[in-house]
Amino acid sequence: MRCVIARFPFDLTKIGVLESMKDVKPEQVTGESVTIGRRTYPAKQVGRIVTGQDPRDFSAGDVLRAMTRLGFTCRTAPVAAEPTGPSPIPQASELFDVRANA
Repeated sequence: MRCVIARFPFDLTKIGVLESMKDVKPEQVTGESVTIGRRTYPAKQVGRIVTGQDPRDFSAGDVLRAMTRLGFTCRTAPVAAEPTGPSPIPQASELFDVRANA
């Protein structure tokens, strides 16, 4: 399958990706990831191995799109949860004002 990663075209196959990643130890996943076989790899690590490019030259989204099209399971980074409860800023401001006026 022809795909574009960081404005460069690549002809990737599922078998080719499996072969490239066969003996590669997964780095710690902190964001987007790709499951290849029984291992889960960071998307940037997969892109680096498969394309030979520097990870700064492409986005994780580029890799996720290509790997999804090849049939691999991809996950995006979890969205940070909104803080629950009242903000501590008004209370801190009130405490600061009391001490400043004393």
